[in-house]
Amino acid sequence: MKKLLYASCFLALTPLWGQNNQGYLYGGYESNSQWLLDDTELKLSDTDPGFLAPEDAFRSNNYLQLNYNIGDFTAGVQYESYLPSALLGYSPTFDNNNGIAYYFLNAKLQDLDITAGYFYEQFGSGLILRSWEDRQLGINSAIQGARVKYNLNSFVSFTALVGQQRNGFELTEGVINGYDLNYDLGQQLNFSRGDLRFGASYVSRYQERGTNDQIPSNVGALSGRMDWRFGGLYGNIEAIKKDPDVIANEGQLVSNRLYDGTALQANLGYSQKGLGASTTFRRLENFNFYADRLAEGNQFNQQLISYTPALTKQQDYLLTNIYVYNAQPRLITDPLDQRAGEVGFQSDVYFSFPKESTLGKLGTKVAANFSYWAGLEATFYDDQSYDVEFIGSGDRYFRDINAEIKNRWNKNLNTVLTYQNVIADKGVVLGGPLGSQGDIKASIIVAEGTYKLGSGRSVRLVGQHLSTEQDRKNWAGAVMEYNFNSKLSVYGADAYNYGGETQVHYYNFGGSYTQGRVRFAMNYGRQRGGLICVGGVCRFVPENNGLSMNLNVTF
Repeated sequence: MKKLLYASCFLALTPLWGQNNQGYLYGGYESNSQWLLDDTELKLSDTDPGFLAPEDAFRSNNYLQLNYNIGDFTAGVQYESYLPSALLGYSPTFDNNNGIAYYFLNAKLQDLDITAGYFYEQFGSGLILRSWEDRQLGINSAIQGARVKYNLNSFVSFTALVGQQRNGFELTEGVINGYDLNYDLGQQLNFSRGDLRFGASYVSRYQERGTNDQIPSNVGALSGRMDWRFGGLYGNIEAIKKDPDVIANEGQLVSNRLYDGTALQANLGYSQKGLGASTTFRRLENFNFYADRLAEGNQFNQQLISYTPALTKQQDYLLTNIYVYNAQPRLITDPLDQRAGEVGFQSDVYFSFPKESTLGKLGTKVAANFSYWAGLEATFYDDQSYDVEFIGSGDRYFRDINAEIKNRWNKNLNTVLTYQNVIADKGVVLGGPLGSQGDIKASIIVAEGTYKLGSGRSVRLVGQHLSTEQDRKNWAGAVMEYNFNSKLSVYGADAYNYGGETQVHYYNFGGSYTQGRVRFAMNYGRQRGGLICVGGVCRFVPENNGLSMNLNVTF
């Protein structure tokens, strides 16, 4: 009822504002649809029947967003439809649902910023709080309530919020309270060559404990952080302590024992013209923070307050994203699979050759990345308690070495050569108990070339190969993309899995057309099952075959 009332007020006021010519309307429409088809050849073993399309073979996710701004005030509403069902791999809370899912009113009055309704917010790096939307991943963790931001002066700002997080078309049981303070010392002291900032945050979840008096009704987390820059050097550090809480798994309490959690993340980097290097270290011990205590362990990344993406190189080729890492912050006390969290680091180096050098004339750029992630070294006891080292020598989860060379041979030809070597625990990247299936060791090489033909035309070719003995054996991949102009492009791609129990082609053909603010894309083919990751956050998608369509309109 509240949503309908808000929408009615919004639509009633829009014509009035429009008549006064003092405001403007903006927004967009996005539609993502699938028509799933049976594919008996899409099987992982001789006994696998292949992919059988569900009864609701047509699936569609649709989003209509309208915003109106007039002076210091902005109002917005988002209508969503998942009929008859959401796309494969999305939370079932969206299935067969439609309605107003998001709305807000915002006022910016000098140093005061007030929002009522739904809003997105992030404190610091997001470790302690991040509410956000990613339609490709099926994540929308907007908070419904109220938020106030206040700038005391040019170097001190404060944010306070209260509300409940969105869960599909419903709200979570827990009530979130958050406070964030930022202090820019560099701004106050007028640092000319550097910057120094401090921040502190407190976030809590209040949820009725029910009949179990051992469960805390209020669980909070406190963080402190520092960001600094001096010349080409920069860095930041953030530390968080979370109150003791129960552990749950997919809607069930594991035990009544309470465990606290900690998070520590530090980054150090250097950059100058043509050179850059950075290293990020992170340690997470039992650091999952959910808007509902029973949501822990859900595979759809729903109801998360904390934001713990995988800190690894984000790959986008067909074969380099087969074995990807998903952050492992959870405490698991199962005797067959005991984990306390994760610890590791990621390092990047970038170098561009000077233009006056031989390689510089080719526009040569080199980038290298190394990441290593392991479990915390911990000793578990029969009563489900444990002792843990700060780092120790825990089981390796994931190790990635990769390098990339980009060349611009002339004004028409660009090439990219990529090499990647991965070691991954099967239980981590494929699912299952840690260490029970051994490691996957894979090497991938990718060669890409783009040639401009003039008048907006270009052709892009990509050849790839992955070799491994521990999983589904070898893969060969190829992509050909042709751009007729800036509006129309078509492509064909195939990832061929060979050498194992079965031989499968994951082919795809499609294209897109853009006209002004409208873009339409369509493709037909097979989807490889596994994790799809965006920005270090992943969702699982099963093997499937079908026709996909995408429409985007902005105004």
